[in-house]
Amino acid sequence: MSNTPASRDVARTIGAVAARGAVFVLASFTVLALLLLATGHEPGRALSALASGAVGSGYAISSSIIRAVPLALAGLAVAVAFRAGLLNIGAEGQLLIGACVACATGAITGNAPRLLALPLMLVAGSLAGAGWAFIAAELRRRFGVLEVISTIMLNFIALSITSWLVRGPLQEPTHTYPQSPMLPVSQQLPMLLPGSRVHLGAVIAVVLAVGLWWWLKSTASGFRLRAIGANPSAAASAARISVPRTVLQAFLLSGALAGLAGSVEFTGVTYALFDNFSPGYGYTAIAVALLARLNPLWVLGTALMFGALEAGAAAMQRDAAVPSVVVSVVEAALILMVVAADRLQSRAASRAEVGT
Repeated sequence: MSNTPASRDVARTIGAVAARGAVFVLASFTVLALLLLATGHEPGRALSALASGAVGSGYAISSSIIRAVPLALAGLAVAVAFRAGLLNIGAEGQLLIGACVACATGAITGNAPRLLALPLMLVAGSLAGAGWAFIAAELRRRFGVLEVISTIMLNFIALSITSWLVRGPLQEPTHTYPQSPMLPVSQQLPMLLPGSRVHLGAVIAVVLAVGLWWWLKSTASGFRLRAIGANPSAAASAARISVPRTVLQAFLLSGALAGLAGSVEFTGVTYALFDNFSPGYGYTAIAVALLARLNPLWVLGTALMFGALEAGAAAMQRDAAVPSVVVSVVEAALILMVVAADRLQSRAASRAEVGT
């Protein structure tokens, strides 16, 4: 890599991502060990089972990666919205709607070639997620409804729509199970390596994370989004930025990324739509984005960490008789630690300014 300012910036960012990831891994293992001791479990055996289930074999590593893909895409959706000052809590619903529309698109395209069917399904899922986010954007613009409320309510509506579809229009032909028919191979995302479970969605997530990082950092439109997130009044008066238009664009982009997460999960992992299609990816994505401090590149690292924790939790429950929900407690503890650290850092900076 040439020794240019851009290359040095990229190298520093990669180094920061690696360092932050190492801190998160150490913190998560420390918190988990303390929690295991407090609940009367043997930390050594449990942590060994968790590590084995997360990175102990090629299969385990692929399990961690495929769990990280929807978390990364939904985490990017949350990061974009939060950077614009929008509390989009609706990534879960946008993800579900994206999966539903991808499933319906697959049913319509039928036996079309993969090069036609797959892009159509992914694009349709993204547009559906954007459309679902547009509802919250319009409620905010026209009636002043807080997006925190509207997006949460839309999550429940999306969940009900999914349940209705798998028992009605999209149910499998025998009408025995509440799910859609299995996707044919021609509509499934290709695997990156033979015998591996890691699909093309992993590459899509990495490309989008790098692209979003560059866009937010280096483009005028990215600056406008960051400006309204920092201070919408100043952005409108000093920079003459159209806040309503930029807010709408941020909503649509966030929804599109979450919808893509649903369509990628559908075409790359589950191959069918069913009740409880998402184990809460949209909600966990909020933690992923916050731990990454809304940095798209850091989202990749935190998503991978959460994916590994969730993959290892199943092995920990199976091999060490430790309930997998313990990992959820660890995730929550990490979020509280980051929020507390940010708060302390802000107070220290304020005191330093007063002192000068």
